[in-house]
Amino acid sequence: MHFFRERNERLARGAADTRPGLRYIHRMKTKKLADVLQRIEAWPPEAQNELADLVLELDAGVRDSEYEPTPEQLAGIERGLRDAAEGRFATPQQVVAAFAKFRR
Repeated sequence: MHFFRERNERLARGAADTRPGLRYIHRMKTKKLADVLQRIEAWPPEAQNELADLVLELDAGVRDSEYEPTPEQLAGIERGLRDAAEGRFATPQQVVAAFAKFRR
């Protein structure tokens, strides 16, 4: 009970963790997901929206039944796994260039 009283007092004073985004992060189940969400905040809006669409699609599948990726998604997953297995990753310069393209 003591924990809840202190937390409610902090929230009433307007502590930093009362912002909706931060409250959301505090409720995450894993540290990994919370860390990723913080990194995504720096992404260009177009990339954030694309990720949101993918997550909503995944969420619909999880809520309704077992997730079934589309043939296009499976092809992309297989391509990515093959590239990773062969050690083909974007260079730091390629990553910078890709983000610069989104920011235009």
